[in-house]
Amino acid sequence: MIKVLLADDHELVRVGFKLMLDAQPDMGVVGEAGDGARAVDLCRRLRPDVVLMDLHMPGLDGVRATELITSELPEVRVLALSTFDLDENVVAALRAGAGGFLPKDVSPEELIEGVRVVHRGESAVAPRLLTRLIGTFVRAAGGQHAGPRRLDPVPAEVAGLTEREREILVLIARGRSNTEIATALAVSPSTVKNHVTNLFAKIGVRDRAQAVIVAYEAALVHPGE
Repeated sequence: MIKVLLADDHELVRVGFKLMLDAQPDMGVVGEAGDGARAVDLCRRLRPDVVLMDLHMPGLDGVRATELITSELPEVRVLALSTFDLDENVVAALRAGAGGFLPKDVSPEELIEGVRVVHRGESAVAPRLLTRLIGTFVRAAGGQHAGPRRLDPVPAEVAGLTEREREILVLIARGRSNTEIATALAVSPSTVKNHVTNLFAKIGVRDRAQAVIVAYEAALVHPGE
């Protein structure tokens, strides 16, 4: 069973999500929180597999709660939720360790699949939505002024990527799936998967969402490309 924690300051939203998730044979809601501080506390006590995290809550917001949860409890995966498709807080949450993002108006099927995807350790963000988000809000090294600046320097390991790894990182940042990358480079999907694993380790990220942010901030790609 996938244990899910709901973090949202609107009780009606939590009730709706709970009804949807509890109806699934492979998941169930183990706790509910109306603010970020409560979400962090419940994660420490209940150790859920996935947290559905509203980013806009009173007191400790969802971004800071995500940062605390993922740094202290790396086995807990966070799926960020926002009312707005293009929300700079989504990029901040992905930087903080969220495993994905869904707008709150998604269908029940999309929400349920998002929980399963994040639980598997994959990134639950539609690739082209991800690139649109990051292209809008990430400030690249080339001087774009599209959003908050990364406080720590771009990882030096980016410069140490092989030419093929750099090429794959650029394709990931442009929203390509592993299958599409394999087709573009005329290699097998398993070869692409191995390259992706290696380059993630080199640049210190754990999923595609964080990899796309690194690619933009290292100016390997630019907004609008």
